[in-house]
Amino acid sequence: MADKNANAAMGAAGRAPAADKADAIRNVVLVGHSGSGKTTLVEQLLAATGTIQRAGRVEDGNTVSDFDEVEVRQQRSVNLALAPLTHNGIKINLLDTPGYADFVGDLRAGLRAADAALFVVSACDGVDGLTQMLWEECSRVGMPRAVVITKIDHQRADFDEVLATCQDVFGDGVAPLYLPVITNGRVNGLIGLLTQKFYNYATGSRTENAPGPEYETRIEEYRGPLIEGIIQESEDESLMERYLEGDPIDTGVLVDDLEKAVARGSFYPVLCTGLGVGAQELLELITQGFPSPLEHPMPEITTLDGKPVTGIACDADGPLVAEVVKTTSDPYVGRISLVRVFSGTLRPDMTVHVSGHGLAERGHEDHDVDERIGTLTCPLGKQQRPAAKGMAGDIVAVAKLSRAETGDTLSEVDRPLLMTSWAMPEPLLPVAIRARSKADEDKLAQALGRLVAEDPTLRLENNAETRQLVLWCMGEAHTDVLLDRLARRHGVEVERIELRVPLRETFGGRCQAMGRNVKQTGGHGQYAICHLEVEPLPSGGGFEFVDKIVGGVVPRQFIPSVEKGVRAQMERGVVAGYPMVDVRVTLYDGKAHSVDSSDMAFQIAGQLALKEAAAKVPTLLLEPVDELSVLVADDYVGPVMSDLSSRRGRVLGTEPVGTGRTLVKAEVPELEITRYAIDLRSMSHGTGTFQRTFLRYEPLPSHLADKVAAAD
Repeated sequence: MADKNANAAMGAAGRAPAADKADAIRNVVLVGHSGSGKTTLVEQLLAATGTIQRAGRVEDGNTVSDFDEVEVRQQRSVNLALAPLTHNGIKINLLDTPGYADFVGDLRAGLRAADAALFVVSACDGVDGLTQMLWEECSRVGMPRAVVITKIDHQRADFDEVLATCQDVFGDGVAPLYLPVITNGRVNGLIGLLTQKFYNYATGSRTENAPGPEYETRIEEYRGPLIEGIIQESEDESLMERYLEGDPIDTGVLVDDLEKAVARGSFYPVLCTGLGVGAQELLELITQGFPSPLEHPMPEITTLDGKPVTGIACDADGPLVAEVVKTTSDPYVGRISLVRVFSGTLRPDMTVHVSGHGLAERGHEDHDVDERIGTLTCPLGKQQRPAAKGMAGDIVAVAKLSRAETGDTLSEVDRPLLMTSWAMPEPLLPVAIRARSKADEDKLAQALGRLVAEDPTLRLENNAETRQLVLWCMGEAHTDVLLDRLARRHGVEVERIELRVPLRETFGGRCQAMGRNVKQTGGHGQYAICHLEVEPLPSGGGFEFVDKIVGGVVPRQFIPSVEKGVRAQMERGVVAGYPMVDVRVTLYDGKAHSVDSSDMAFQIAGQLALKEAAAKVPTLLLEPVDELSVLVADDYVGPVMSDLSSRRGRVLGTEPVGTGRTLVKAEVPELEITRYAIDLRSMSHGTGTFQRTFLRYEPLPSHLADKVAAAD
């Protein structure tokens, strides 16, 4: 493809690129594991188009897309970042995503905002499990993809081996467009397999030559399968026949068919980049081979009451439909929303309807409000450059949407709409925190509200039973970033505390007990005596109160009082302070006084009777048990099952899921899986996922129950 429009139109540094029509826009998300070179590749492309004067380095903390304090310190991406540039009159919105599994929320947001994906694979490290899972996810939705093998100039680089890995892992349709030319350990240029030209970078700028005869065998080895793959995707059925008969096929025809196959998501070209090599070829593929927003299917759109809406397309003059793909909050600047416009046009100072639905269980209340848009900008990392509008197909930043959260829909005030939200993984690592001081405690709620609005993978829980504030996170790195932002961005210091799992209590046998509440202190006293029989119920039996009073020994109006007192004491527990469950309480006798008996007197008597019963029979502590569904690659099934057994789990069975994966089902106590999100990732090299569902309560083993009782 290097012979088409070879000269880049250099963008002007400091000026926001703009497009006047949707087919002049390309939205491309960069996907790959941490350290694969995504951020460095963005720098190369920005420098190659003149958007920045000089490419930054991750090690120096001066890259465009890694501008957050956490990213600079950790030298890795933790946020979705936008980096627009212009090449040959086409505006390219590059979306740099984090490569670490903890920040998959931002990665999913990038996939939603993009029309094509660039999978970045290191020539040193190959393909990891997370990258493979994301490739499969893109396959399900038919997203166009290409592969870029980076770091080909590294001393450990092995282009052929990594290419073979990509073809093996990603499947059919993966074929190289260029081959690197390496002389004495240095990458001098690339050979275009379609054009059969050598693009020489030895002098610092690209020149075209014929490849030497020493490369003929290598070119033939890769060129034949590439042409066959393109022809198989061609709509011209005569091409294959001509090719098999040995007729030459015009390079322009092959390039056109290649571009169509890439846009359809059925062919995946492989390119390679190194220091000063490959950026030009990649820009040509993005502008000529990747689809415009006009070719991308519209996400599902409904009215606010759930009725499907059809007929909306990527049209700047159509009804406004846009989505907040990223939210950031700053104590000084306020809230900034990164918005992908799917239809219509956003303009400064216009009023829009903001709709957010479906994430109430994660702390995002459903909301429908009208808000006035502030300024529009076209971000380049942390630099906000003014934008005149945000047209259909483009991505812009919107200021001062005070209620907008990540995943919200922006639409017209008189025609409010809702876009179906993209799939978000469930946060499964609970972390209990508390403010370090009273001053921090006052600011904590507001700061957490801002973090929840930014990050739909974060769930906030105020556990009424354990009286703990719990952050449900994606992993340890996710937790560290959240706590860092609380401290540095919002000025709130918190500390992590040991997570308490809410247990239950129950009786271990049947007994009878008396509650005696008789007090005569002069004047109006208290008089209530009740005789109770308590017995355990099967797991899940709840609470039963049985009235067996005869002869009016306990007046009718005080029988509910006894039950109320029993229930109150069950909520407080009788041994370790945990609620009591699965108990039947029978009131069979008692005494009352015509003057001193009262509702409160019998409530207290009921409580005392339950405490006396606890002293007569063993009281069991019950722990919650979850059903786990663990999806892992076949290679890790054995270790996962052994690990579950070591956690006092019962493996129920396994079943194959697709190719090369197995679903393991087990019942495991919650006490044993508070950090399972971290442990599973380590065991499965990042490829394992799991879901948990509360099942029932079961007796806690005696040695653990003794520890809990001693701690409380």
